[in-house]
Amino acid sequence: MLDEYKIAFSLIGGMGVKFGRLMLDCVGTEREFFAKSSAELERLFSRRNKILDAGYRQSLLATARAELEFMSEHGVRARYFTDDDFPRRLLEADDAPVLLYSFGPADLNSEHVISIVGTRHATLYGRSAVGRILQEVKLSFPDTVVVSGLAFGIDVAAHRAAMECGLPTVAVVAHGLNTIYPASHREVARDILRKGGAIVSDYTSQSVLHRGNFLARNRIIAALADCTIVAESAAKGGAMVTAAIAGSYNRDVCAIPGRIGDTYSEGCNALIKRNKAAMITSADDLFEALRWEKPVPAGTQASLFPQYEYTPEEAKIVSFLTDRGTAHLNDIATALNRPVHKLLAVLVEMEFKQLLEALPGSRFTLAH
Repeated sequence: MLDEYKIAFSLIGGMGVKFGRLMLDCVGTEREFFAKSSAELERLFSRRNKILDAGYRQSLLATARAELEFMSEHGVRARYFTDDDFPRRLLEADDAPVLLYSFGPADLNSEHVISIVGTRHATLYGRSAVGRILQEVKLSFPDTVVVSGLAFGIDVAAHRAAMECGLPTVAVVAHGLNTIYPASHREVARDILRKGGAIVSDYTSQSVLHRGNFLARNRIIAALADCTIVAESAAKGGAMVTAAIAGSYNRDVCAIPGRIGDTYSEGCNALIKRNKAAMITSADDLFEALRWEKPVPAGTQASLFPQYEYTPEEAKIVSFLTDRGTAHLNDIATALNRPVHKLLAVLVEMEFKQLLEALPGSRFTLAH
C-alpha cells in the first residue's frame, strides 16, 4: 500500500530502482529509513550524507503528505517499484524512477509497447510515415501501446496518429500531473485519457518545471517500451538522446530513413548508417526487428493447403485423384474422356504449379 514513507523515499536525490533496492537492503523498510536517527543511519551506511540528515528527511515527508492529499483529491494513481502493477520494463532500467504517477487506464505492462520520438519541427513526411506505420501496427497487434512525450512535432503527431487508428497512447510528461506543458496540448491530453490512454510522470505536483526535466524524462520513454522509434531528427536533439538511452538499456532502436540532405532526417540516417538503429519503412520491418510474429488471419487457421482457383479441367483431375489417391495416366485420360497427349500437357502444367506429383510408371498423385 502506498503511504507517505514510500513517496518520501522516492523523492530522495538520485533515487532509482537500483539505488532503492540497495537502500532497502540496508535499512529494511521505507518507514525505518525515516524513523532512524541521523547517527544510526551514518553508522549503518558508514558515511555522512545529506540524505541521512534528519531535517532533509523530514522535509521529504512533508512533501509526501501534501502529495498524498493531491492524489486523493484528483484521483491520481501511483505505482511503486515493489508493487505488482509497476511497469515491469522499468524494473530492468537501473536509473528508472521507483514511483510513477499516472492518470488514465492504459496498460503499462501490455505485451506490445513502442515509443516514438522525434524533432519538434516535424515535416509532413515524418507525420505521414508515423501515421501509416501505426495503421499497419493496429491491423496485426491492436493491443500495442504507443508512448511519447506530448511535445511539439513528432511526439504529439504520434499521440494523435495512435488515437486515430484506435491504439492506446501514453504521454510521459516532465512535470507534475497538476498541469500540462505545453498548454496548447491540453485538449490532446484530454483525448488521450478519453480514449483509454494515460498521462504519466515521476514528478510530484509540487515540482518546479525546468529544462533538465525533459532530458530526464526521456529515460522513462525509452524504458517503458520494447523499442524506441526515431521518426525524424536532426543530428543532435532529444530524440537522439532517447535513442542512446534505449540502446544503453539493450532495447531495440529503429529509425525511419529520410531524404539525403534534409536537416531533420540527418539523425535517423546517421543511426542507420552507424548500425545504431534498424531501418524501418513499414510495420513489417518493425515486427521483424522486434521478432513479433504476426497472427494468422482469422478463418485461415484450419486450412492445410494454399487457396487456389482451379480451371474446370484441373478441378476434374483433382476430384479424380482425391478419390483414387494415385492413378495411371491412361486411367485419368479414360475417366476424363481426354486424349492422352492433351491431358499430359495439363498434368505437366499442374506439376509445375505444385498441384500434383508425378510418380514412376506414369502415375500421378496430389501434392502434399
